[in-house]
Amino acid sequence: MTWSEMQPLLSQACWDTLYMVGWSTLIAVVGGLPLGILLVLTDRGHLLQNVVANKVIGQVVNITRSMPFIILMVALMTFTRWITGTTIGREAAIVPLAIGAIPFFARLVETAVREVDGGLVEAVQAMGGNTWTIVRKVLVPEALPSLIASTTTTIVALIGYSAMAGTVGAGGLGDIAIRYGYQRFETELMWITVGILAVVISLIQFAGDFAARSLYNRGGRSGRAPKLRLLKAKEPASADIGKVA
Repeated sequence: MTWSEMQPLLSQACWDTLYMVGWSTLIAVVGGLPLGILLVLTDRGHLLQNVVANKVIGQVVNITRSMPFIILMVALMTFTRWITGTTIGREAAIVPLAIGAIPFFARLVETAVREVDGGLVEAVQAMGGNTWTIVRKVLVPEALPSLIASTTTTIVALIGYSAMAGTVGAGGLGDIAIRYGYQRFETELMWITVGILAVVISLIQFAGDFAARSLYNRGGRSGRAPKLRLLKAKEPASADIGKVA
């Protein structure tokens, strides 16, 4: 196969991979971020302590996360058809990709949020802050560098999953490597695909690491106190504590 024949195939495959991974990452972040925070908040000794809810959510996350992606993709075919109207193509692949990535990202979020200094949470509580204020002003901002790193890890994992999605006609670089590199013995095309994947993953990892380091040095997890606005205390005791702080 000549380069002029490879170029349109590779261009379309790159776009398909970025399309699938981009939408899947967005859905995974939107679904996994609150789920991971909820796993922390409902744990013992935390703001919304609920052992039963925590165990149920944790078990669902564990079961979904432990399922091999190729099996998850097949198991979700009926649901995928209901959502997208088909089980073939890149839009159909987004459904199992996103569902597989949500619990994966949720566990990474849980780990990142647990590392936030508990003293900051207690300080905001003393100033009269409610749970939503603590999540918005302390947990998410302080964990942001780790959350960026977790998102990067999720994107890299999804690129690997997207290669398996190529087995059901989803397209992408993995599909090119399988159909042309393996089945048609186009070794050169396969190695070009591998090289493109390596470059894409390296660029994503570099961008994620750079963003995480920049946020860390700017204040998140750097040891500097976050700029929290003092809340109006409803009781004199809370006001006194705020003045002392």
